[in-house]
Amino acid sequence: MTNRGWARFFARGIVGILFLMAGWWKCFELTPLGHTQRFFLEAYAGTWIPVSLLWATGLTIPIVELVAGGLVVIGLRTREALIALGFVLLTVTYGHTLIEPLFSTQGHIFPRGLFLLAALSLPAEEDRLSVDSWLGGRRRAA
Repeated sequence: MTNRGWARFFARGIVGILFLMAGWWKCFELTPLGHTQRFFLEAYAGTWIPVSLLWATGLTIPIVELVAGGLVVIGLRTREALIALGFVLLTVTYGHTLIEPLFSTQGHIFPRGLFLLAALSLPAEEDRLSVDSWLGGRRRAA
């Protein structure tokens, strides 16, 4: 595997684990209902965002993080999963800056975004340690 392949593998693994574990905590410890209550309904009650959208977003984000994070870790449908996680980061960034316009993204948004962009930008065909690569090889052999 090339250095770019290893770089994509490590970036994919890091960002996948970060989102998988965040989703795990939000789904199985906090619960999607608790996540919605704590991080959406309470935090954004005084904003323009309708309560129905807060519910929908708050319940969806933990599941997307869990599923897409897991897919990224194993390298299955990696592009689609990374794009889904990119939308989660956009949503979180908007939410934080809606409450605090000069919010610092250094805590969790910037590192996740950096690894996500690296994994998305580096050539997928050079990442041989993924289910996508394995399935692609099987399709070519058939």
